[in-house]
Parts: sequence; C-alpha cells; structure tokens
Amino acid sequence: MKSVNTEIAVTHILTRKKQTIVASFGVTIGIAIYICLNTLIIGTNRYSDNAIFKTTPHVRVYKEDEISKPLSKDTIGKHNPVVIVNPKISNISKNLINPIKLLTDIKRQPEVTAAAPMVIANLFYNNGKSQMNGTAWGINVVEANAMFDIQSTMVDGDFKTLLSTPNGIILGVGIADKLNIKRNDNVSVISSIGVIKLMKVVGFFKSSNIVTDKSKSYMNLAAAQQLLAQGPNYVTDIFVNIRNPELAPEYALTLGKLTGYTTEDWKAANELFVAGKKIRQVLFLVVSWAILLVAAFGIYNILNMTISQKLNDIAILKATGFLGRDVVRIFVMEAMVMGIMGTIMGFLLAALIVNLLSRIYIGADIGYFPIQFELPVSMTGAGVGMLVTFLAGYIPARKAAKVDPVAIFRK
Repeated sequence: MKSVNTEIAVTHILTRKKQTIVASFGVTIGIAIYICLNTLIIGTNRYSDNAIFKTTPHVRVYKEDEISKPLSKDTIGKHNPVVIVNPKISNISKNLINPIKLLTDIKRQPEVTAAAPMVIANLFYNNGKSQMNGTAWGINVVEANAMFDIQSTMVDGDFKTLLSTPNGIILGVGIADKLNIKRNDNVSVISSIGVIKLMKVVGFFKSSNIVTDKSKSYMNLAAAQQLLAQGPNYVTDIFVNIRNPELAPEYALTLGKLTGYTTEDWKAANELFVAGKKIRQVLFLVVSWAILLVAAFGIYNILNMTISQKLNDIAILKATGFLGRDVVRIFVMEAMVMGIMGTIMGFLLAALIVNLLSRIYIGADIGYFPIQFELPVSMTGAGVGMLVTFLAGYIPARKAAKVDPVAIFRK
C-alpha cells in the first residue's frame, strides 16, 4: 500500500507541474530570506560585540565611591543635639588592596580567560597652546592586548612599542588630529592632581567610537601610577574576560563575592546597546517567520484546491479499501516533496545572496559587510521550513481523510 501511495502522490505532482513549481518557489524564497536575515543578525551582533569588547571588559572589578554619612544620635549620644551635614563623596583612595593576590585568585577561576590590572587616570593633553581633556589607561601591555586586541585597532605604529618605551603613549586619532600630533612627537600630559609628564607618542589607534578616539590613550601601568603620584601596587581596576560573555551578569556576582569589591558586567555598562541588539533580533525573526508562513499558506492553498478537485478520486480510493491515513500520507507526501525541493533551492539561493553581500565594501572600520554563511542557521532554517511545510500539507490532508465516499457518490 505504501508504494501505491507514493505512486499516486508522484502522479499528482507531475500532472500539476506549474502548481508544484510555484509552491516550491514560495518555500525557496521563505527559506532563503529566513537564512539570510538570521545570518545577518549573527554577523551584525558578532561585529558589534567585537567592537564593544575592544574597549569594554566582560566584567570590571573596582572600588565604588562612598558617600560620607551624616552624624546621628547613635554616634553623638542620646542627650546631645543632632548634627546634620551635607553628604559628600568620601576622600578615600580608589586603590584595590593587594591587587596581585586579587589577580591570582581571579585567574584561578575556571571560566576566566583573561584578567588585567588597570590604572585609569583623568588628565589633560597639551601640545603648545592647544589642550584637550581625556582619560588614560595605564595597562600591562601584554595582558591588555590579549584581552582587547588593541593591536588590530592601530592605524599608525606598533602597540608593542610601549614595552620598550617607558614614557610612551598611544593616542586616539581624534586627539592627534585636534592637537596636530605626529608619531614620535612629544606631548605633555597633566593629571587631575597636577603631576606633569612628558610622553613620547609611539602610535595612534582608531576605535568604532568617535568619542573614545577624541579622549582615550594607552600608556604603561607605571607611567599612569606616576601621574597619580602612586606606588607600583596602585591599581584602580581589574578587567576580566570570561568564556561566555552572555553569562557576565551572573559571573559578576561571583567575582564580587570573591574579591569583596564592586563589579560591573558589560551588559549593565551598555544597556542601550543590549536593548538595540534585542530589538534587531526580534524584528528580523518576525519578518523571516512571516515570510515562511506566507510560503506555507501557498502550499496549503494549492493542496486544499487539489483536494477539492480530487474529491471523486478520493472517494473512489476510500471505496476500494484505502484508509484515511493512506489519504493523509498521499497529500503530506506531496507537501514534503514541495518542501524538499524548496529547501534545496533556498539553500542555494541563500548561499548566493550571502556571498554577494559579503563582497560589498561598507568602509570605515567595518570593511566588508559583516555576514558569512552560517551552517547551524541553515540547518535550523531547513528544519523550520520542513515543519511549516508538513503542517501546511497535514491540515488539508486531514480534511481529505474525512471524506465520506457515499455522500460524494450521491452527488
């Protein structure tokens, strides 16, 4: 009986070639757009994540500013008047106590891939009469480059030159343009506490953020400590990267308990970016699913029309001993053939579109269109397409299985 069901399904398909092609083409378009849009989501998110992780760690460990507390009855005695003071930020050092031990403990954690000490200093850049304010990152050159891949953002000079230049500094391109500074020039920097230091410019970097390029610089950890008039154990932040950045909020709590200091994950520090990422995902998924459903309705309509035209044939089949499940198999088989044809062509069309898009040069620091063929997405698209196709064939097939041969013959 199974072979007979297959022969009947093949006969229906071959005798209605145009409808079969149209239905398959609908699936092709649906699958192709589903794969392309979801591939675009992954490519865009990958680029934006890489861009933000070049300046932002997965987790930041630091000492939070404390507000001085007003005096109360408990502190001055029950019979004395209450003294009210205006709470202000306490003048407490932001130095992390025993940073070497903290780093060792953090690096021992199984999920941690990199951890680097930082000294972040507010300062002014001076070149002649020109002056700009900004922020300097005092870094361990090797560890910071491993964490943020700073070398890839360099547009002039070699980042590793800092290793052999104690007073070296790498400026954002915005600072260089504003102050008219060239590589190997000297620039005077003044820290927030008034310490002046002459630095040698060994290179320039360019990030995806124009504000960062106009304010940020990199220097050796020791140079930043000197600008703040501090010793070699002075560290204001520890930047941490973990295996899965999506788990950063949960892991920040773990590091907070481990170190006893305030922790901040990259999602909390970039809430607007995370919200925009979710909006893109929802929008693209809705559009791709809508197109797949339109293709499914095409198959449904074709099979429904075929069943309406084949009621006499279906009645004869049931009268000659075919069961309802045999009728269901016949029409589901037809739908699945259309789905398989559409899925194969959708794969090929999606691969072609993705290949063409990946060759489009956008410019800036993005380069070419951030998209590449993602096999997992393609397999998911195929699975979703076949599921939708099956449902589009099964629903009208159930209608055909319920046909009463006697009622048809009476008509």
